[in-house]
Amino acid sequence: MSASPPPGLSDVLAAQKTLTGITRVTAVEGSRHLSRMVGAPVRLKCENLQRTGSFKLRGAYTRIANLGPAERARGVVAASAGNHAQGVALAAELLGVRSTVFMPAGAPLPKVAATREYGAEVRTHGQVVDETLAAAQEFAETTGAVLIHPFDHPDVVAGQGTLGLEILEQCPDVRTIVVGVGGGGLAAGVALAVKATRPDVRVVGVQAEGSAAYPPSLAAGRPVALPEVSTMADGMKVGRPGDVPFRIIADLVDEVRTVSEDELSRALLLCLERAKLVVEPAGASPVAALLSEPGAFAGGPVVAVLSGGNVDPVVLDRSLRHGMAAAGRYLSLRLRVPDRPGVLAGLLGELSVADANVLAVNHVRTDPGLGVSEAEVEVQLETQGPRHCAEVRGSLERAGYRVLG
Repeated sequence: MSASPPPGLSDVLAAQKTLTGITRVTAVEGSRHLSRMVGAPVRLKCENLQRTGSFKLRGAYTRIANLGPAERARGVVAASAGNHAQGVALAAELLGVRSTVFMPAGAPLPKVAATREYGAEVRTHGQVVDETLAAAQEFAETTGAVLIHPFDHPDVVAGQGTLGLEILEQCPDVRTIVVGVGGGGLAAGVALAVKATRPDVRVVGVQAEGSAAYPPSLAAGRPVALPEVSTMADGMKVGRPGDVPFRIIADLVDEVRTVSEDELSRALLLCLERAKLVVEPAGASPVAALLSEPGAFAGGPVVAVLSGGNVDPVVLDRSLRHGMAAAGRYLSLRLRVPDRPGVLAGLLGELSVADANVLAVNHVRTDPGLGVSEAEVEVQLETQGPRHCAEVRGSLERAGYRVLG
């Protein structure tokens, strides 16, 4: 891969022609909430509403469309946690090419099902994309199928770059573009398209802390593999930058930031509640960066790319709960109370007066650490934010309850 010449603006423009009638020009929506927070206009590029639910169709279709007849006849193979898998499967179906897709064992079931429905043969291998990719490469070597890499190929980067062209057309006054980074294909493509015509526009990449391979790689001047990766954002679970996108990102991307799991969860919750958009954790990473340090983006207008919306309902539920907890919307308290009739009812009454919604109660009376006439109560509450949490705790303490934590 490292010997491939880097793509240029002409390749991105050619990809844009190739994708005409295939991909959607996805909407750009303003966000008043984020704009107030940042102090500058913030717009959301809704690539979660793209066909297959993410930007990946752009690169996959461009790559397969550029294959010769003999290559197409051999079929294509890909490796992906889900979004690239669906992009390759649909692109291959549209172009009449046979496709095989390797997916990690933990890939979200909706993504696996959708990939099969688009016509690909799905095989499961490994726990992370890097392991799955090795299996796909072996399959390509033994069968002659053409490997459609998720990010490390000039055609793929050029295809993803068409999103950057759309942003410039839809938001000609943009000053900063914030985009998630996994292997780097999208960020590289966007930076390539944008910087070629608007070098004044700042491009900021965002990675999840648990899979942030770009900061150490940029510091070393070459792609460096992480010993392990861990993040809820399966679309960013890549342990090593691609050679092709790395060179572009090192030259053209102004900054690569990292965000925590808490910030990803809060961003996903904000997209759902405020923008009414279902976004997967990787797709919400640009919003997480805005939430993490809004002042760093004050020189707007800002466009945050919501790169995908293919979220497993189980992951969505867990992420939303985590996001609510991170935003102070959940409160867990332990209280030491007298062990006598009516005390628990009185406690619940106090919580009702404090307007806290009780989600769960655990009443312990037999712990050896308790006094003979004591009990411990753990309550899980739904609250209205950090200020309300403090008010609930204060009202209980004023009522004479001993709050342990």
